[in-house]
Amino acid sequence: MNELSQYHETLGARLAPDHIPLDYGDMALEYAAAQRGAILLDRSHEGRILLTGRARFELINRMSTNDMSDLAQHEGKPTVFTNANARVLFRAGGYSLSSGLLLISEAGQGEALANYLRRNIFFGDDAVVEDISAETAQFALHGERADAAMMRLAPAASAISTLGCAEIDSDFGRLIIARRKAICGAHWIVIAAREAAVALHRDLLRRGASCGLVPAGSLTYNSLRIRSGRPAGLELSPDYMPLEVGLWDEISFSKGCYTGQEIIARMESRQRLAKTLVKVDLASMIAAPAPVYAEGHVGGTLTSSVQAPDGEIHALAVLKLRSARAGSQLTVGPGGIEASVLDFAGAQPPFVLEAAPAR
Repeated sequence: MNELSQYHETLGARLAPDHIPLDYGDMALEYAAAQRGAILLDRSHEGRILLTGRARFELINRMSTNDMSDLAQHEGKPTVFTNANARVLFRAGGYSLSSGLLLISEAGQGEALANYLRRNIFFGDDAVVEDISAETAQFALHGERADAAMMRLAPAASAISTLGCAEIDSDFGRLIIARRKAICGAHWIVIAAREAAVALHRDLLRRGASCGLVPAGSLTYNSLRIRSGRPAGLELSPDYMPLEVGLWDEISFSKGCYTGQEIIARMESRQRLAKTLVKVDLASMIAAPAPVYAEGHVGGTLTSSVQAPDGEIHALAVLKLRSARAGSQLTVGPGGIEASVLDFAGAQPPFVLEAAPAR
């Protein structure tokens, strides 16, 4: 157990096997704080991979869905790595730093993504892939007052554009601060050297106390994530293509070739999508994955579900398009739990939204 995880335990944290806090003993407080104030999470299990060399942008651009060829310094973009059949392998956020191109992976995927990148460096490519996850820590702020809490630490963060980042010198060394897609209020991440992590976390809590900032664990994050419709876990797997799981805004349809492009481009040009990600209202809790039935036939799969600390059940499913309209009646699992479609989740292709009946 490292110093950071030991520190979390002094705050009352219950740790997962990867030493990331699951909760701090009062999930109801954490969940409420996200909606009225702000929460601080340890997200160090998201991989941090630094690419250097002249070909760093070219490497990522030819391997992933978004246009990563011309990122300005401190600009950020999310992108998706797909296989030749356009199935999701990895999702990552890319940030152009003075030291190179930083990729932040989904939780638990840093090493696998780094190895995947190394295997795709061609002879003659001037690109180096370095996994810096072990030597750094990453915290996240979420909530209605997360902006205010962040400004207590770094007033200069107010100038960071949407999805952008900054490198800021502080009492804790050089910090990387980035603004990310929101799941509840604002969403910030702060990356620091591992040896400064405990002091930084303590200082963030102290500075953010007036904004209602409290520590929170990954179980609270998961509730907020599913409630917001943000794909992760089962949704970001080779079972699905990016357009099927609400990642329309992480794809460029004007860039050059990349792995899986032909299939994705064909789906967009023909404006045809077989299935898509939706929010589902469940009559009672059932764990994902589970089959979803519409009109007596299998219509898709429940991919995420959770009972939040306030008792509300939130769920996501990937459904055939004809079953994905709001109000569609469903049953889930072998017991036939009643359910209905609430709305689309994630960023949908315009042709899907245009075809949806008015609500």
